[in-house]
Amino acid sequence: MKESYLFLAEGFEEVEALMTVDIMRRAGMEVTTVAIDNYEVVTGAHGVPVVADALLDELDLTSADALDNVEWLILPGGMPGASNLSACAPLVSALKAHNSRGGKIAAICASPAVVLSAHGLLVGRRATCYPGFECQGASLTAERVTVDRNIVTANGPSSASNFALEIVRQSVGDEAAIQVAAGMLI
Repeated sequence: MKESYLFLAEGFEEVEALMTVDIMRRAGMEVTTVAIDNYEVVTGAHGVPVVADALLDELDLTSADALDNVEWLILPGGMPGASNLSACAPLVSALKAHNSRGGKIAAICASPAVVLSAHGLLVGRRATCYPGFECQGASLTAERVTVDRNIVTANGPSSASNFALEIVRQSVGDEAAIQVAAGMLI
């Protein structure tokens, strides 16, 4: 199974990040949390410190060969977490390269607007995001989770489980998503 990466920046939304990682791992998926700065402890928007599995500088997400081994690039929301992700040039480059290859990208809450839309990745796409944020060039839906080809977006913390289960569904199938949801009483 290919590796997936969930990126952590100071001020990330804890529920969105940790629920996603938890559900993906329950489904047997390989997901690594990645701190975009050069320190492994990243503090969320509500003061919860999280130890990342890896630092962005330790990964090669620039070469085509490296991206061949990546399934998902995942962006939790939260503020200023989403703004910090958007300002991270190596991450933005990886997102653009992965998208151009049809690689899977998932973003929740503010990140669809603040990261994906801000860098032109949602032009002509259907997407959802946290109310009050603008997704320039996208057709906004009122759905909790919206899928448009290789990009999954979700609207906020209360949709974190739906978001993660959609990632699981697309990667390992409906039955795995149903089993994980049932085991968590979702």
